[in-house]
Amino acid sequence: MSQDIYLTGITTTGTPHIGNYVGAIAPGIAASKDVTKKNYYFLADYHALAKNENPDNISRSTLEIAAAWMALGLDTQHATFYRQSDIPEIPQLMWFLTSVTAKGLMNRAHSYKAAVQANLETGNSDPDKGISMALYSYPVLMAADILMFRATKVPVGRDQKQHVEMARDIAQRFNHHFGDLLVLPEAVIDDNTATLAGLDGRKMSKSYNNTIPVFAPEKKLRKLIMKIKTNSLEPGEPKDPSDSTLFDIYKAFATPAETEAMAARYADGIAWGEMKQTLFEYINEHIKPARQEYERLIADPASVEAELKKGAERAREVAVPYLNELKHAVGIRTLGKT
Repeated sequence: MSQDIYLTGITTTGTPHIGNYVGAIAPGIAASKDVTKKNYYFLADYHALAKNENPDNISRSTLEIAAAWMALGLDTQHATFYRQSDIPEIPQLMWFLTSVTAKGLMNRAHSYKAAVQANLETGNSDPDKGISMALYSYPVLMAADILMFRATKVPVGRDQKQHVEMARDIAQRFNHHFGDLLVLPEAVIDDNTATLAGLDGRKMSKSYNNTIPVFAPEKKLRKLIMKIKTNSLEPGEPKDPSDSTLFDIYKAFATPAETEAMAARYADGIAWGEMKQTLFEYINEHIKPARQEYERLIADPASVEAELKKGAERAREVAVPYLNELKHAVGIRTLGKT
């Protein structure tokens, strides 16, 4: 039985927050240490262009995200860690895939449909107003990311499952035309992975401006945690841990025994101020060693760049010969050879 190949992409838009840490970074780092798996992790900076980000923000985010994964313990000796834009074979493969991708398939992409719906709701006569081809073609680029490295498993949230299914559809159509060359990937969705709420009770997201950066300095971390929305229950009144952002964040970091003990404190009526202080101290101690390494890496971007370049070299050892095989299949060949 062949080895499963896992691939995870991280879009370079924003500073890593604790929602990212719990949902993607921590499980990804744990997986990187599993020698029974082959893992690829990449910084999706081409994808960031579809979001019309400020160029300086994309560059800064690339550094922050790479430094965060490295500081938190990504095993770059075993896993391949690279920047999407360092692999020129990916956009070349994207064009091959674009040539067999039906426009109707792209019309069904959730991100495109949401943008069209937003236009209709605001009364625009043109449903495609402001929608770039980068946003429209986003699933084809994601398919190229996945298919370039023959990924069999793609860990994603439920909102990204459609993109993996589209990658399968596109690969099947390519294989129908050119031979059985592309591996069909499967989405891996972990229902046990926590989705954390942010400061205002909504899902923690840069879009809502309600995030807590993983490596916020101690004073800022405490200030942000103190802002987390709670209800009006007084100290001594029993509180429901299943309806508490503070408890959910604590649970995401704590052991099962610590979580159980905290649930008992909720039943005893822990004061919100006390809970916030406890949460701050717990997360701060958990993150402190990695924060020091993160700050060192941020101050030395050349070392982060060197690590990404090493990863790109390893990735291209796979990508270059594979793309040559695909080029031959589609008819782009050295003249005089069959």
